[in-house]
Amino acid sequence: MLPRAASADIGLLLEGTYPYVSGGVSSWVHDIIRAFPEYTFGLCFLGSKPDDYPKMSYPLPANVAHLEVHYLYDADPPSGPVRSVPGNRDAFERIALLHEQLRRPADAPLDNRLVRRVVDDLTDEHRLDEAQFLYSQEAWTFLTDQYRAYCSDPSFSDYFWSVRLMHRPLWQLARIAEQLIPMRLYHAVSTGYAGFLGALLRHRQGRPLLISEHGIYTKERKIELFQSQWIRDNRNLIEYDASHIGYFHEMWARFFEALGKMTYAAADDIVALYEGNRRRQIVDGAPPPKTHTIPNGVDLRRLAPLRRLRPASVPKVLCLIGRVVPIKDVKTFIRAMLTVVRAMPDAEAWIAGPESEDPSYAAECRELIDRLGLAGKVTLLGMQRIDELLPKIGVLVLSSISEALPLVILEAFAAGVPVVTTDVGACCELIHGSDADDAALGAAGRLVPIADPVALAHEALALLADDHAWRAAQAAGIARVERFYSQERMVGAYRALYTMLAGAPDRHMPDAGRAAGAASACPYAGTRPAAHG
Repeated sequence: MLPRAASADIGLLLEGTYPYVSGGVSSWVHDIIRAFPEYTFGLCFLGSKPDDYPKMSYPLPANVAHLEVHYLYDADPPSGPVRSVPGNRDAFERIALLHEQLRRPADAPLDNRLVRRVVDDLTDEHRLDEAQFLYSQEAWTFLTDQYRAYCSDPSFSDYFWSVRLMHRPLWQLARIAEQLIPMRLYHAVSTGYAGFLGALLRHRQGRPLLISEHGIYTKERKIELFQSQWIRDNRNLIEYDASHIGYFHEMWARFFEALGKMTYAAADDIVALYEGNRRRQIVDGAPPPKTHTIPNGVDLRRLAPLRRLRPASVPKVLCLIGRVVPIKDVKTFIRAMLTVVRAMPDAEAWIAGPESEDPSYAAECRELIDRLGLAGKVTLLGMQRIDELLPKIGVLVLSSISEALPLVILEAFAAGVPVVTTDVGACCELIHGSDADDAALGAAGRLVPIADPVALAHEALALLADDHAWRAAQAAGIARVERFYSQERMVGAYRALYTMLAGAPDRHMPDAGRAAGAASACPYAGTRPAAHG
């Protein structure tokens, strides 16, 4: 039985993550909830289909007062004959105006009055309900006009069904926003559908919206979309250019960019994990004065004692801890082990993480292990308790093609494990430091290019074969995490944010955003950074 309540203090809006999916973001959410026992939390989980989330991956803390679950791609097809319905011409004209605004450069502000009217339209059956989107002449006219003006793919049928598929969840989100229990603060842990739900709630309820992104949602969705096989590409042999994506891939990417821009416009505060992602948020449309950084932090009291459990000699074990999915590029790690075991025959690799998110990719990884003759040297362990794993390994490996500020790197540092990682996200500053004082602590491991198994193997071997280099990297990682990435530091920043935003009076969206450069007080590190982008 899911917990239910009439209201809660903090509303966490969660898409495809906690409490049903394991991973760094979910672990962060779990820690945040437990760090604030003085607040009650209401959780709204958005997933694709029930079969994708068979059970919870985390026990709910006692201060989770409410949990509701919604599946955005589990709607039944309409039964019975389909009939045309009248369409509201004014509402569709507002939709057209909004689309024109969304096509402008990312730093061009949205008209909040227009966005508010469109939000109201979505939840008023007399203005623009889902039936009008699906079955009205006005919708047909809008779609055909947009197709003629912008679509470069010859298939109108594919265009028609793509538009339907990507937009239908918006009406479900509008219905969720209407019935969700009252919260003092809405906190979305991404943009996308969860962030757009937050924007709907911000416009309708007048309560503050906090956005905190780990990775940049639009960037990660683009990577997934460009790798996907289910989106049609109808270019012929002459038109096809592998250096350019097909129209429908591009259309899906623009759709998520638009959701992100509307979410940023509605947010009261926007948090990134590090400065590089803050700048990316601004490029994607976040108003600079709303943005700042709060790095991840880890529980040193829990992790530091693991150092005493380590064996006297460094284990010749390389371990990737993470989801077995394409964005983690597990196959590059497997290929790297071919070089590692040739140079160090007693070395082995562990891959510790859930395989349920993309079973076909996990199967491909197993096939690759067999094909390379690495059976017995590379092992997929499934989910493991990280506290039991870290004392047994010599090097943590991340071969990802995209990361933000990986929590698992900080956990490894705290437990005394050096890291070899691809040069993505904040990994460079985690390994080498973010400024002169930080860099003076030394390198906590090694950086390698993405998709380069030979470089990954050589850098891992350089640590495992040189005890002095390994000990120096271990010391640097411990010093860095203890000085800059404690959980107390992170929780203190969010406590200040929660206090400020949850205690704010009701306030509906103004007609225009905060004036550019009008930086407000930041609860983390004193002040907000100057507006730039």
